[in-house]
Amino acid sequence: MKFEKISVIGLGYIGLPTAAMFASCGASVIGVDVSPDAVETINRGDIHIVEPGLDDLVRRCVEEQKLRATYEPEPADAFLIAVPTPFKTGKSLTPEPDLSYIASACEAIAPVLQKGNLIVLESTSPVGTTEQVCKWLSEKRPDLRFPNDNELEADVFVAHCPERVLPGQVLHELVHNDRIVGGITARCSEAATLLYKMVVKSECHVTNARTAEMAKLTENASRDVQIAFANELSMICSDQNINVWDLIALANKHPRVNILQPGPGVGGHCIAIDPWFIVHSVPQHAKLIKSAREINEFKTKWVIEQINKTIEQSLVTCPDKLSDDVTIAVYGLAFKPNIDDLRESPAIKVAEALSENDQYSILFIEPNINELPVKLQKHRLVDQEFARQNADIHIKLVAHREFEDLVFADSDLNLTFVQ
Repeated sequence: MKFEKISVIGLGYIGLPTAAMFASCGASVIGVDVSPDAVETINRGDIHIVEPGLDDLVRRCVEEQKLRATYEPEPADAFLIAVPTPFKTGKSLTPEPDLSYIASACEAIAPVLQKGNLIVLESTSPVGTTEQVCKWLSEKRPDLRFPNDNELEADVFVAHCPERVLPGQVLHELVHNDRIVGGITARCSEAATLLYKMVVKSECHVTNARTAEMAKLTENASRDVQIAFANELSMICSDQNINVWDLIALANKHPRVNILQPGPGVGGHCIAIDPWFIVHSVPQHAKLIKSAREINEFKTKWVIEQINKTIEQSLVTCPDKLSDDVTIAVYGLAFKPNIDDLRESPAIKVAEALSENDQYSILFIEPNINELPVKLQKHRLVDQEFARQNADIHIKLVAHREFEDLVFADSDLNLTFVQ
């Protein structure tokens, strides 16, 4: 089985690096996206996201005519679906996964499917979604046989291979991280493994589709629980007048203890979302996972409360430092250090809450973006030096490398929620 032509549906933070990596390995890659900005930018040899090394890789692949972007799928040997899986609008106590982007991707590729094609779902998904992909595609293409228990009669192959990369290190990890490959059948797993071995130098661990789906959710839920412990500890230490950073450093001297660092919450397209997929599927059992999600979401609200409380107290106790017209400098808006990704960012939620108070003038320092999100555009995006000279209060929310040497004067009022 050869994969000379590969189609990647969705050209975001995962899809575009994946498409470029396959193109760099010799495949002819068609990237499909609904965004005119993404399609036009990529076809110029540029990129619309921030990821180290990706700009040079995309430019080279486009120049060599190994990568191009389009709005509509075309026939290919393999189709990789890398579209978002957010929550449905109107977040309830237990958010419900929104699979509409995956359904739309299936509808788009169905007309161009041919016998022998491989369809791989990379999008992080609730257990059973890959089986649903088979169902959606079979409804659109009743002339094709899709994999089921009678695997020898299938015309196409369907598998799940969840992405497992760290923003900022995506290109390295696409090649050097182990991958989990879960086919609807053993033959589907075999076909998908052949595809990924074009790029992956580490192991491809074969399992079934449902286990592969659950593996990705488990990885991120585990991280969420660990972060929740650190965040809960930070709130306890605040009430007990204990420096949580010092405490964690001491506790981690134990040979079997490794407490993570607390922050203003949890963000991003994975850890802040994926655990809810488990809770939604089995709420009667996912009690610890649900509690961790609630703790991490509450931590963001707690940070907002701490900031407002500090400002109110300072206006009373330090009238010589603060006037009624307070200028706040907020350092960092991304969901984690050294990236431009603002999705589900707790720092953004803090910033939006502060922005609702017209008493505050806010300066934002985020070195990885060129423009503020719409809800924050009544304020200013500035550099560190301007903020240092003009702000009354300094709030550090993200540990970007640019902030490593950030030192405030003793006279400054500052709050730090990350190390």
